[in-house]
Amino acid sequence: MNADTRKKIVMTAMELFYVKGFQSTSIADILSRSQVHSGSLYHFFPGKQDVLVAVLEFYRDGIRENLLDFAWVEVTDPIEKVFALLNGYRTGLLMSDFAHGCPIGNLALEISEPDPRIRDLLQVNFENWIGAVEECLVEVGDRLPAETDRHALAEFILTTMEGAIMQARTARDIGVFDRNVAVLRSHIDLLTDRAKEAA
Repeated sequence: MNADTRKKIVMTAMELFYVKGFQSTSIADILSRSQVHSGSLYHFFPGKQDVLVAVLEFYRDGIRENLLDFAWVEVTDPIEKVFALLNGYRTGLLMSDFAHGCPIGNLALEISEPDPRIRDLLQVNFENWIGAVEECLVEVGDRLPAETDRHALAEFILTTMEGAIMQARTARDIGVFDRNVAVLRSHIDLLTDRAKEAA
């Protein structure tokens, strides 16, 4: 049993959970897609919950190389980094014909009473996302008013993104996502305007 086999199981499960959802994905689905024998899977993971833990750990540990670096290619302005990140989710909605949203958001909505390991990992993944956006807002410096709670603003941006995805997927209308993001940009523009006036 080697690490490559374990990684293959995790990557396959990650794809299936994203496309089908956790509840609708069976161990048989993971075995069939990955072409791994059941003995190999159960060597690493006693059950499907344990596979989910590994998937969430992968998201947690790979946020920079698997999400942020990809979204921020050639984007240097910290405010534009935030909107480039949101645009990545917009692209995902369109490319999947509204089938895919935010993988962490999807799991958080689907798993109403997760065990503590899963709940903690979902929360850590949200916190990592919020932290990355907060870093951008800190980097903005005095372009935002000094009294701006940058952590709360980052939480609000996550809330906007998750809500916009949920509504756009339900309506199958990218306009819903775009309108939410436009209101967010207007809010940030008002904050930057206020900072200029105070300077």
